Amino acid sequence: MKHLFTHSAEKKSKVSARPYDAANLEPAVRCSICTGEKTAGFLNRHDGHFTEVMLIRTPKDEQKFKEEYKVDSLKVIY
Repeated sequence: MKHLFTHSAEKKSKVSARPYDAANLEPAVRCSICTGEKTAGFLNRHDGHFTEVMLIRTPKDEQKFKEEYKVDSLKVIY
């Protein structure tokens, strides 16, 4: 009998790195000075434009972003 739904643990094991243009984009976390809100995304190396990808609420969120994009460290911008 085939299962209609897969378990979340099975889905997590199949996660591969999402591609991004490392030559033009730098992974970063933008932090609000006023509210402390953190957003992970990519900083354009040429024009400084920041593209938001996900909200960071906990250290687990930041770790998830790093794992999804195969990034070791993130630049912090304010």
